[in-house]
Formats: sequence, C-alpha cells, structure tokens
Amino acid sequence: MREQSRLHAAQRAGAHTRLAQRDIGEHLRYLKRHADRIQAAAIALMKQHECLAEDLQLLDSIPGIAELSAMKLIAELGLLAKGLSPAQWVAQAGLDPRPQESGTSLRTPRRISKQGNANLRAALFMPALAAIRTDPNVNAFYTALLARGKRKMQAIIAVMRKLLHAIWGVLHHRQEWDGRKFYRMPTASTA
Repeated sequence: MREQSRLHAAQRAGAHTRLAQRDIGEHLRYLKRHADRIQAAAIALMKQHECLAEDLQLLDSIPGIAELSAMKLIAELGLLAKGLSPAQWVAQAGLDPRPQESGTSLRTPRRISKQGNANLRAALFMPALAAIRTDPNVNAFYTALLARGKRKMQAIIAVMRKLLHAIWGVLHHRQEWDGRKFYRMPTASTA
C-alpha cells in the first residue's frame, strides 16, 4: 500500500520522475510475486495438515469462497477463542449492529460496531459479493433485504454477517454448504 502511494505521488510529480516511477513499478511487481508465492506456500502447508485441509475443503464448498479466501478466513478465525457461538463470531468480526446514542440525539439507525477484527471483515467482503452473484439462496436473501428498503451496503453487510454464521455452521457440524439453510426461498404458490 505504501509503495502504491509512492507510485501515485511520483506520477503526479510529472515527467522528471519517470525513473522513480519505473523503479517503484518494478518493486510493486516484485512484492506481488513474493506475496503470491507466500500465499501458495501457505495453502500447500495447510493441505498437508489433515484438519486444516478438511477446513479448506469445507469452506471451498461455500459459494464465493475459493482457496485463497478460505486460507485467509481460517487464519483469522484461528485467532478467535475456541467454543464461541455464531453471534460471538459476529461480534468478534465487528459485524454486530450497535445503536448510535449520545446525549440528546434522536434515535439513529443501528450501524455495525467495527470493534472487531478488521481483517476478518475484509476477508468476508469479496466472498459475500461473489456469493450474491453465484448462489440463488444468497441472492434471494440479498434481494429480499433490498425489497425491505435496505441500502445496498447494508444488505451486503447483512450477507457478510449471515455468511459468517454459515461458516460457523459448516465448520462446527463438519458438513458442506447447503444454500437452503442460508435462506429458504419462498415457493411459488399455485392457486
């Protein structure tokens, strides 16, 4: 991130910094290759460990979560205390809604607390977006929230929260993803 900021500053400085821009660009490519190698090694290491390999496979069964996302989630979830409930996972991730209160202010809408693990929240964001696009049950849940008047970001955060509940269930019960447990879509009634 710091290197990207340096590159942006060099680009805004003008033509006399072309050498600096090229040098920073090379350094960014090196860092990207290095990060990719570390991630690949981490996944390979996890696959060698029986329990972690099973966790990777279980999380990979969830729409929107691939190996890289699963690796990041397992790493962040491993930092949480053992035996926590799904609601406690949500609170640890900072995805729990909290009222905004102060003195004489009117009741404002609840917002997520953001007092938890920011890396866990970040690791859930893209899988939630991908799950909305690829899984009909997740998409139906998201669409129902929008129909109830929720803003798009509120609905995405609700999907993230519910996805974290689903991850807890998948890992706790050692069963692969079942979209019907995430959200039971309304059936078309025939009259």
